Amino acid sequence: MNKKFRGVFNHLLAIIVGLITFTPIYLVFVNSLKTKAEASSMGAALPTELQWSNFTTVIEKGKLIGAFGNSVLYALASTLLGITVAALAAYVLSRNRNRFNRVVYFFIIMGIAMPTNFVTLTKVMQVTHLINTQLGIIFLYAASQIPFTVFLIYAFIETLPRELDEAAIIDGCSPLRLFFSVIYPLLTPVLVTSAVLNFLGIWNEFLMPLYYLNSSKYWPMTLAVYNFFGQFQADWSLVSADVVLTILPVIIVYVLAQRFILSGMVAGAVKS
Repeated sequence: MNKKFRGVFNHLLAIIVGLITFTPIYLVFVNSLKTKAEASSMGAALPTELQWSNFTTVIEKGKLIGAFGNSVLYALASTLLGITVAALAAYVLSRNRNRFNRVVYFFIIMGIAMPTNFVTLTKVMQVTHLINTQLGIIFLYAASQIPFTVFLIYAFIETLPRELDEAAIIDGCSPLRLFFSVIYPLLTPVLVTSAVLNFLGIWNEFLMPLYYLNSSKYWPMTLAVYNFFGQFQADWSLVSADVVLTILPVIIVYVLAQRFILSGMVAGAVKS
């Protein structure tokens, strides 16, 4: 009886949490299809007539096409760079377990919890002349994702037998060829998980482009929404449509990649 009651309670709790999470998305989506007058109260009622033209207006006035392209560039390039560098670091640290490498590993993963020092970071960006450049923001995004990615991949590499390395070395593989030809393909589950999580995190990032991208032509979707809200905050129908267009790619990516995220998270624990 207690087990059955616990199951019912857990299901109800999950439903309540799901509704709380879904409510803001529902409100934004519903109000994005209303007229300006109907959306002024941000109510939950359905629109009397669907205003699909809100999305066209937002794309034109909010310059979302350029911002969308910037977000895709930043997310894809920094994700690919970040997971590759993190995989190399995790492989070296996991395969060569000495005291120094263990200290380096813990130093890297401290970045998961430590806050970003924007004063020092700004100075570095100024010295390297990377402020207000697309390359600079890509490097920033990639670097910010490395600690968590190293943490994920490090645990997964422990499950790969060292005999693979030895066989490849006997066959004449160089260290880089060993990694990219033998080890890298075997990391696919955890790499996909890391890539999806990094992509979602970078897409939603707001502070770094706000601080280090002065030119509007380099702005990602998050800054485009911020700027649009400042101009059209009196029209909640357009603001809601802008938010919907911004979060829609995130929702699509998460729905399509959900099974990869879950499988990659547990792959290191169950892989034999």
